[in-house]
Amino acid sequence: MNNKIFLFSATSHPDAIHINSLDFEFFQPKIDFSQYDYLILTSKKAVDALLFYEKEKYIHIPALCISKFTQEYYESKGGKVLEVGGGIGSDLKEIIVQYPKEKKWLYLRAKEIAGDGFGVDETIVYESRCSKEILDFRLSNEACTLIFTSPSSIKCFLTHNLIHENAKVVVIGKTTAKQLPKNQTYLLAKKSSIEECIRIAL
Repeated sequence: MNNKIFLFSATSHPDAIHINSLDFEFFQPKIDFSQYDYLILTSKKAVDALLFYEKEKYIHIPALCISKFTQEYYESKGGKVLEVGGGIGSDLKEIIVQYPKEKKWLYLRAKEIAGDGFGVDETIVYESRCSKEILDFRLSNEACTLIFTSPSSIKCFLTHNLIHENAKVVVIGKTTAKQLPKNQTYLLAKKSSIEECIRIAL
């Protein structure tokens, strides 16, 4: 690649140099799934966290998924999907308020989240931390493209790096963009997917 594309993400892509951003630790808090009508899943890792529980306890509960990617991953594990958002938390809030107030939701979340939650029951099922790979990464001042796929990927990158003026920045969504340094220019993906970010980069 002449103009190198660096992808800071948990998922790799053949057209980019992949830098794993985060390592994860999963918790197993006690959950009485029988109390809930719907689950809220905002990441693939939330689905992975569910796999530590007895499948028959939760697999019948429809899940509200933040994106098509999360939907497909949950369905691949046998889960039922209620609805799918457009990749941002505000989409899910708009969906939730359309359901009867007596319905019980459970948001399976990370220890740190970018938004304010959804005003429903929630439980912390995993924690992310900067990976050794991203902490050891050093960016030279050559022309390149940086793709950030989460607010955490930016925070971890900026621990030991600056975004040089020769770099083009692509972000997967508006919440991620908020973590960029003030006045940093960037390109925003129209769809919250790595494929869309790569398309823009290319």
